[in-house]
Amino acid sequence: MRIGYARVSTDDQNLDLQIAALEKAACDRIYSDHGISGAEFKRPGLERALRAMKNGDTLVVWRLDRLGRSLSKLVDLVNRLGKKGMHFTCLSESIDTTSSTGSFTFHMLAALAEFERRLIGERTRAGMAAARARGKHVGRRRAMTDDQCREAQGMLRRESPALVAERFHIHPRTLVRSIKRAKLMPETISLTASVAECVDTPFLLLKSIASQVDQV
Repeated sequence: MRIGYARVSTDDQNLDLQIAALEKAACDRIYSDHGISGAEFKRPGLERALRAMKNGDTLVVWRLDRLGRSLSKLVDLVNRLGKKGMHFTCLSESIDTTSSTGSFTFHMLAALAEFERRLIGERTRAGMAAARARGKHVGRRRAMTDDQCREAQGMLRRESPALVAERFHIHPRTLVRSIKRAKLMPETISLTASVAECVDTPFLLLKSIASQVDQV
């Protein structure tokens, strides 16, 4: 069975041209998406088309960009189809994985996609290295800045870790981790009984948090 798929990016665009081409290509069923970007691969119409396919079926599109705009994701999708015994045909680009010529064209695209992945990876690594050289933080955004850590350190002399964490809208363990990472409190949160006397939080709760700190 030949399953056709059509897509337009905006609601005011028309699917007629694509559907006419898919019908001419003898598609048994045609699924479509309206007003959905090609960068988004979670599309109701596409998902229905893929669910309808079985071993030996062929997914047919008018142009490659109707299926998606990321070459690497396109290749991944077609490879997944191939592993399930399914085929892929693109009418405009003359790609048909059931033929030797079409299969060769697809493998050329796959090679380009791999080159694209490596190029992006190299640029990303180079950018991160340059950022580190400039002293910039690289990676996931920290929960607290160094200034906030210093402020929290002072607050911990008067308030419980749970209360301080609440003021910064974070979890107590995140508070402790952030301060330790900032190297501001190597032993400050030992959470002894003397600290417990200075805050409203019960000593058992402080002791519990202390045990969590040791595991950070």
